[in-house]
Amino acid sequence: MNQAVEAFLDDVWKEITEIYAKESQRINALKNPSRLQAGIKDYLRVAWRKGKFNWADGDIHIDIYEPFSWSDSSYKSNAGPYISELTDEMLTQEFFPALCQRVDTLFRSDELGLRFFDYKFEVVFEFEREQSKLSLHRQLLHESKLILLQKSLEYFIQTKIIPDPPVLPNENDMFFFARHLINPDLMKQEEKEIDPLVRRLSDKLHTNQKRKTEWVGHYTSAFNSWAQDHFLPKHFVRPGDYGYEWIIKEQPERQAVDPGEIEFFLYVALQVGITQPDTRQKYLELAVQLGSKRAEDYLKVGSGKFTSKHRGELVECSNNDVTQTIEIRILSEEEKAYEEALDYIISLLRQDFPKGYKLKLKSSQKHLLPMKNLAKSKLHQFFANALKFPALFPKIAEYAEIAMEEFAWYGDVEPGEKSVMPGTYAVFGLGLYSEAYFPLVCRYMELVDSEHQLAQDNYAEAFIEAHGVKAAHMPVIVSILLGGNEEGKRVKNIAIDSTELADALVQELKGKESYERELVFHRIFGSAVKLAKATKQAQPPLKEGLEQLLALLG
Repeated sequence: MNQAVEAFLDDVWKEITEIYAKESQRINALKNPSRLQAGIKDYLRVAWRKGKFNWADGDIHIDIYEPFSWSDSSYKSNAGPYISELTDEMLTQEFFPALCQRVDTLFRSDELGLRFFDYKFEVVFEFEREQSKLSLHRQLLHESKLILLQKSLEYFIQTKIIPDPPVLPNENDMFFFARHLINPDLMKQEEKEIDPLVRRLSDKLHTNQKRKTEWVGHYTSAFNSWAQDHFLPKHFVRPGDYGYEWIIKEQPERQAVDPGEIEFFLYVALQVGITQPDTRQKYLELAVQLGSKRAEDYLKVGSGKFTSKHRGELVECSNNDVTQTIEIRILSEEEKAYEEALDYIISLLRQDFPKGYKLKLKSSQKHLLPMKNLAKSKLHQFFANALKFPALFPKIAEYAEIAMEEFAWYGDVEPGEKSVMPGTYAVFGLGLYSEAYFPLVCRYMELVDSEHQLAQDNYAEAFIEAHGVKAAHMPVIVSILLGGNEEGKRVKNIAIDSTELADALVQELKGKESYERELVFHRIFGSAVKLAKATKQAQPPLKEGLEQLLALLG
């Protein structure tokens, strides 16, 4: 081996050895490793970066993680004067093969611990000169580690995914399981292979919203990575490092579209759309550019499961279950038009149309419910318009009963503070306008996800504004208060200022848990201290009623 090459290799290997020794200590100290992680390290880049004024006055750069284009986390070290002696031929024929041999020997040993290396490993070498750059890379594969990981994944599926609850995977395993779904070394990249596993775990987590949300985040992120790192670069170029802008390659540079891959890409687009509807739209548009008739149909009419268009006497309607949108055009602002529109939406939901749809509405009327902080969306507007016709209340209630679903959200706003459960606008309006629907309001408040939805916090104030505070209404008032977020603010227009109201509140709270009583007291009185103060200042017989309330705090 040439002396300059040997000196360069020794300097590089000395630096790698020191870095890996520290990393090994950190990795071996990690607690509770996932059975689905063969190892951690899967990348090494060694680079010579030229100097600012003289290419030979640069530095050795070592990256142990694949770096982002906008970051510089390299370990840097100096090199000797031998750098100027190195030719591309020496580096290609002597240095890089020798470096790969050393890495491969270490990769196949357990010297740094069983969990240090993943089952595959990429070695990259770059060398910059004044006017040129040499780039070399090699992929290493540890076959026995891959076989072991394949067996671990199959065992995990059979023991943690397939069995009925309460058997569940731990949170750490869910992340790696999602990543393995889009790994062709481990799973066939086909919807029929992967979707049943995604759905099975989603169904098992249905009663644990926190973990289900995490799972959805894990697998949609993994699918997104597959699209951006594997599929799209074959056919498109990306003008920047951010966003979802892709420009189709010229025909000679573009790979032929594999029918199986584009079918899987369409599946990926629909799954990513669960959390990123705009990305789903973009991916389907890109698939159309590649000649996908199915993607074109998705964008125009949906999956084909539902009749896409409907023309009634007073409304024009259409739907798309893929983009999860319903379009309603009101031709005449009258009761019959909204009845037709409600019938259309109810019919779709009965056929399992996505309840978290987005509504596109064309209507000259722009009513809203008398309530603070509700999104001023087309869905809100549609139900506020319909609620102007009391004869439609039973049909609106029918819609609400079908639409309400725990842990689901309308698509009328960007996910966030104003997101609401399907049925929300219908239930809120009915509860404000008619006492006949108080039981529906109570069912809604029992179902709503109070940890992740905030809109119902403001409903108590609107309800009291509409109906006042009456002893007969105490069951629904308490239900509304309990449906609010645990940190819900005090409702300023509720006053327990009569014996009848105090007695009604006592009776309603007797069967509640202590934490529920505390929440109700917080939202009515502000705190136990303020209730105690109000009790001292009250006159009989109200004083006795407030004392009974205070006694409920224990």
